[in-house]
Amino acid sequence: RGYDYREDLRRLRRFIREQRPVLIGVDGGADALLEAHHRPDVVVVGEQGLATSSSTGDHGQRVSDKALRSAREVVLHADRSGRAVGSDRLERLGVRAPVMSAAGTSEDIALLLADAAGASLLIAVGTHATLDEFLDRQRAGLASTFLTRLRVGPRLVDAKGVPQLYSGRVRLWHLLVVLLAGLLAVA
Repeated sequence: RGYDYREDLRRLRRFIREQRPVLIGVDGGADALLEAHHRPDVVVVGEQGLATSSSTGDHGQRVSDKALRSAREVVLHADRSGRAVGSDRLERLGVRAPVMSAAGTSEDIALLLADAAGASLLIAVGTHATLDEFLDRQRAGLASTFLTRLRVGPRLVDAKGVPQLYSGRVRLWHLLVVLLAGLLAVA
């Protein structure tokens, strides 16, 4: 749930409806997808997303039980030792999640999973896309974010650029309007 994520999801509505991409929600981003009436295919959840509401000051990163249950697949991001604080929450919900132990942020793990699955295009919503956003706050994982972006670089597009590049398909009603206009001109 980074900067302007609601507006970005609204702009991507046509693209999502027509192209049917795999939607990956990271922590609270899974709830953002649900708010926009999209079901997350995969939810990557880490320690911040599993935290209890009283143990974290960042309520926007916590993922809801509804988002965890509605996802087709949940991936648990654990530290390098395989430990994930809050993973007992998944057990209580009955959500089976494969564990991915890695350094870095859950956002980085989501991009690397999509890369490993062979995604031809990665569209990032709510990520830190500009230098100002990237350096806006002191946060762990800046090095891993930088390296991840180098890895997926040529295929990573910010959501703000997609509407400028994608105009959509020609719809049947477009053709009917042109046909009707032609028939009116002939008549």
